[in-house]
Amino acid sequence: MEAFPGKERLTILRRLIAYAEKIFQLSDTVVAGVVDRRRQPRIPASRIVKSVAALFWARMGSLNALELAAHSSFFRRWLGQPVCSADSVGRVTALMDAEGLRCGIHHIYDRLKRNKALPDQGGLGVAALDGHESHASYRRHCPGCLERTIRTGQTERTQYYHRQVTLMLLPGARPGCDPVRLLLDHEPQRAGEDEVATALRLLERVLGSYPRGFDLVLADALYSTAPLFNFLLARGKHVLTVLKDDRRNLYQDATALFAAFPAKAGSFRSRKCLWWDFPGLLSWPQVNAPVRVIRSRETRTVRRQLDGKIETLTSDWIWVTTLPEQSVSTGRVVALGHQRWDIENHGFNELVNGWHADHIYKHDPDAIECFLLMAFLACNIFQAFFALNLKPQIRKGRTKAFWSTLMAAEILDGVNPTLSP
Repeated sequence: MEAFPGKERLTILRRLIAYAEKIFQLSDTVVAGVVDRRRQPRIPASRIVKSVAALFWARMGSLNALELAAHSSFFRRWLGQPVCSADSVGRVTALMDAEGLRCGIHHIYDRLKRNKALPDQGGLGVAALDGHESHASYRRHCPGCLERTIRTGQTERTQYYHRQVTLMLLPGARPGCDPVRLLLDHEPQRAGEDEVATALRLLERVLGSYPRGFDLVLADALYSTAPLFNFLLARGKHVLTVLKDDRRNLYQDATALFAAFPAKAGSFRSRKCLWWDFPGLLSWPQVNAPVRVIRSRETRTVRRQLDGKIETLTSDWIWVTTLPEQSVSTGRVVALGHQRWDIENHGFNELVNGWHADHIYKHDPDAIECFLLMAFLACNIFQAFFALNLKPQIRKGRTKAFWSTLMAAEILDGVNPTLSP
C-alpha cells in the first residue's frame, strides 16, 4: 500500500510512514488484524491504532492534543478522514483486543529478523526483563488498580497504582548502525501476586511467540529466584541476575570464595576492574543446575563540574548466572550484566520522558494495556526507521526528539486555524 501517492516530496513523518508501509506493511498487516468488541463499528480499530501511533511519533502527550489536530490535512490524506474525538479514541481502545497489537509487534520483529537487522551478540540472543510502575494516585482508581497503604505520620492512606513487567530485546549493532532495541511485550501485574509471578506469565506467552528470539534473560536482583531460573532452564534458556541477598547460602559461600582467592585484572569500558569468577556452585539447591557467580570491582575517575577536581569512584557488582564458563568469558558476563540497564535507559526512561507512555489516556485496565502496546508498536517502528533508514550524515548531531518535533510540526502545519473544527 502506498501511503502518500504521487511525486510530492516526502517530509519526515510521511517518510516514516512510507518506510513502515514498505518494510512492515503497516496498514495491510500490522494494524489490519486489530479488532475490538464493538458489534457494528463505523470506524475500524486499525484507524484508531494509526491515529495513536501518530500521537506517539509526534510526542503529543494527550488525546486532547490529538483532537486539536484532528482536522489536519495530514490525517485527512493518511486516514481518509479526520481523527475521532478524544472520548471515542479512549472508548474504542478500552474495547480493543490486545492480542492483535501483540501480533503487530511480532510482525515487526519478524520482518527485521528476516532483513538481518537484529543480529545476536556473539551467538547469544539477549533480552532484558524488568518491572515498571506507570502511575500512582490516591483518588482515581479502576478495577485493574493495585492497592497499597501509605503511612504519613499518624495517618494512613490507600494508594492506587499500576505496574507492568516488560521484556525488551537487546540485539547487537550492525556496522554503521545503532542497535534496534525492540519492546516485545508487557504483562500487567495482578492484585495479590508479586512481580516474579507476573514475569513468569509474560515469559510463558513470549516464549510461545518468540521461541528463538533470545537465549539469555537479564534481570535485577528481584528476579534472583529459583522459580524463574528453573522456568528458563526447562526451556533451554539462560539467565543472569544481580545477586544481593546476604542471607542466602549462595551469597555467603561466594563471599567466602572472594576472600580466599585472588582476583584477576580486567577492564570494562574505561574502568579498571578486579574480577572473581566461580562456576559450578551447588549452594543454591532449589535451582535445578549448578550456577556461576561473578564479581566485578570497578574503579573509574570523574572530573567534578563544580570545582574541576578529579574523584575516584569504586563500584562492586555481583551476578549469578547459568551461562557456561567455556563459551562465555568473565569479561563478557560483566558486559552483559551492565547491559541490563538498557531497559531502563533506552526503554522506560525514553518511553516516559520522551513518549509520554506513562500518561493515563483512559483509566481502564484494558485501555492502559492497549495504549502501552501501541506505544511499543510506534516506538519499535520509529527506532527501526531512525537506525536503518536515516543516513548517518543526516542523523549526526540531531536527537530523536528533534525528529519528533519535526513530525509534530508537520501535523500542525496542516491545521487551518481559521476553520471551525
